[in-house]
Amino acid sequence: MYADRYGKPGIKPGALGVAVGLNGAIIAALIFSSPEILTHIDSKFEAINIPLPPKPQPISDKKPELKPRLKTEQRTVTPPPPERPTTTDSPRPDTSGFTIDPGPPGLDGGVIGGTGTVLPPYVPPHVPVLVGARPDPRFARALQPDYPPGERRAEREGRVTVRVLVGIDGRVKQVELVSAASDQFYEATRRQALEKWRFTPATRDGIPEEAWRTMSVTFVLANS
Repeated sequence: MYADRYGKPGIKPGALGVAVGLNGAIIAALIFSSPEILTHIDSKFEAINIPLPPKPQPISDKKPELKPRLKTEQRTVTPPPPERPTTTDSPRPDTSGFTIDPGPPGLDGGVIGGTGTVLPPYVPPHVPVLVGARPDPRFARALQPDYPPGERRAEREGRVTVRVLVGIDGRVKQVELVSAASDQFYEATRRQALEKWRFTPATRDGIPEEAWRTMSVTFVLANS
């Protein structure tokens, strides 16, 4: 007689209990291992403005235009000589008895403004001839005054210089003192000049005129 190899058919209570236990353990493990679910959300929100980087400039393929440099050069330019005015072939005026005056520098051949005007002969300005007054040799001995008696007794010598105004007649009209060793020497000289001195008067182009002249007289003792 063969024994029952597969046992009795149906659910076995031992196997069912083991299956339920395993499933319960798996479910418990899933519950306790699940992540914490947040139920509170912080409503505070802060916005930060992050600036965008500047937009890059487009790269142009056009090369910058180079301005040409101007080269300067200094030169010394000599102006051409001024053209001389020319006259037309008009009839020339009668210049008999006249000469063309060269005139002062700047006039072209004596012609003013190139009009062909003929000038009279150039006459230089007149310089008068002056001749100063000088002692008349015929009265040379009268130039020395008499020796003042007081100066002679004191044995003093001296010199007198005066300016005299000589008139057109050769006589002294005025005497001015320049220097004198003493008043007596000057007085003797002044008196002699007004009374005895004679001159050849000064002349301007041969015409006599009054003129000043400086004269000096020396008083010296004869026995010195």
